[in-house]
Order: sequence, then structure tokens, then C-alpha cells
Amino acid sequence: MRLEQIQAFLTVAETGSFQQAAKRCNVTQSTISRQVQTLETVLGVPLLHRTSHVKLTVAGECFLPRARKIYQEWNSATLELQDLIEGKQPELCIAAIHSVCAYQLPPVLQRFCAEYPQVQLRVTSLGSDRALKVLKDGLVDLVIVMNNRFLTASADMVVDHLYTEPVQVLMSADHPLAKSETVPWERLVHYPQVVFKDGYGMQRLVQEQFQRQGVQLNAALELNTLDAFRGVVRQGELVALLPQGAIADLHLDPMLVMRPTNDPVINRDVVLVTTSDRLQIPPIKRFRELVQQQMQLNPLQFSDKLVLN
Repeated sequence: MRLEQIQAFLTVAETGSFQQAAKRCNVTQSTISRQVQTLETVLGVPLLHRTSHVKLTVAGECFLPRARKIYQEWNSATLELQDLIEGKQPELCIAAIHSVCAYQLPPVLQRFCAEYPQVQLRVTSLGSDRALKVLKDGLVDLVIVMNNRFLTASADMVVDHLYTEPVQVLMSADHPLAKSETVPWERLVHYPQVVFKDGYGMQRLVQEQFQRQGVQLNAALELNTLDAFRGVVRQGELVALLPQGAIADLHLDPMLVMRPTNDPVINRDVVLVTTSDRLQIPPIKRFRELVQQQMQLNPLQFSDKLVLN
């Protein structure tokens, strides 16, 4: 069954004439006749009484509303796809790690909303592994996360490296470790830590590093927001391994300090991930470009203090 066969049947049913149907469809009368005959062969029943004024058979009357629905659904589908290709999608869904949502994304979001006011932009803050999963499930269009090569290895994934940042130890200003310029791993292991919950790339990175050191991570508490990390660490006993960019305004809090680890220093790579088919859609392609431009114009620079240009 082909769409033009259904269209031919509907047009004949509406005009009551093969000749008028051919004129409306801008084809020959024999083409219309052949299309209707083929449709009848496929369905196994005659649909029309071929008299001076064509009338529907009982089967034709039964099939008519179904044919209209099929044709309308096809037209609706093609219009929706055309809108998608032209960038007229109703919404764009983004997932990103907390630090990116707080510090890097705001100017990108403002520019995108100005360029695509008709697109509803939805941004969710998620852990890296969870964000990559919902991207694969089709629940979001693009993610900005800590890289996980195991989750981004498929051929349809497009991965853009954005920046690399060091992981440091967040602690209260009066913590014993704060007296040192760097924190050796053999000292760090003696203190209880606040860690991210499952689904966050940082938890996996920290766990893997402790395993490489051959020591047990003393995870006293699991959290999932940067404000919660700051509030707990500020109390004085617990410490946390966090990417330096996650606390970009640390210099405004005299009760907290960050110290780098040594031997080894840990880094995390932050990437933008989407799929090749999504990049055919103009708003998604443009959002990716805006993120790349933002990182080029305002790169993160890491030293003893975070500088956000």
C-alpha cells in the first residue's frame, strides 16, 4: 500500500469522478485508475462502483475514514519533520554537571534564548554518568559532563573536549590539612570524606584513585549538591575532593580553602556530548556552537586560584 494510492482513492471519493480526481492530483486519469485498482488488489475488496458517477462500495465506506486518518497522519508527520529540520522544534533539553550549570552555561543560555525565542529551553543539573544515560535514552538532546569513555564510545556519539581541570581537596580553613600547601595522599586517607552519590563521575574518579593508591576511601557522607558540600565541610571535620572549577567563588568564603594533592595530581576532562543525528537539527547545532564559542572566548584558567575570565 502506497500513500499515492490512498490519495487517489480519497480524491475519487470526494469528487465522484476519476477524471476530476486526475485533474486535482495533476496526473492522468489512467494513473488514478491504476492506483485505485492496485489499492483494491492489496485490500482484496472493491472500493468503488464504477458508474457515471463513482460511488463507494460497502467496503469503500468502511475504509474511507481509515484512509483519511492515514493520510492526515502522514501529512502531520511530514510537517513535524519539516519543522524539525527548519529548527522549529518546541523544546531543547540539556543536562549538565552542577559546576557548568552554575558558572559556564548562563551566558550561553541567554544568547540561545535570544536567538531561538520559540524554543523552550530545559536545563537539568545531573551527575555525569546519569546525564549520559538519559542522553542515550533520548530524554535530552545534549549533555555537558565529565568524560566517561565507556559511555561515549559508540559511533553515533559526538564528543567535544571543553576543558581539563584539577581535582583538589576542599576543607575548612582551620582543618589540619589546611596548613600545608599540598596534601599528600598518605595524609588524606586518614580523614573522613564527603563524596558524590552514585551516578556522578566524580565519585567514580575518586574511588578509582583510592584503589590505585591501595587504600580504603573513608566515605562518611554522600551528597549531590555543591552547596551541601560547602555547608558540611565548613563544619570542620570532613573534607571533599572536588574539581577546582566547582567552587569558582571560593575566595569569597573565608571559612573554606582548597589544597591540591600531590603525587599524583588528579584531573577531570569536561566534554560536550550529543549524537550525530541530533546535530542535523539547527537549534542543537547552534547550542553546541555557542558552548564552543563561550569556552574559546572565556577559557577557564587554573592555578592556585580559579580565574574565570
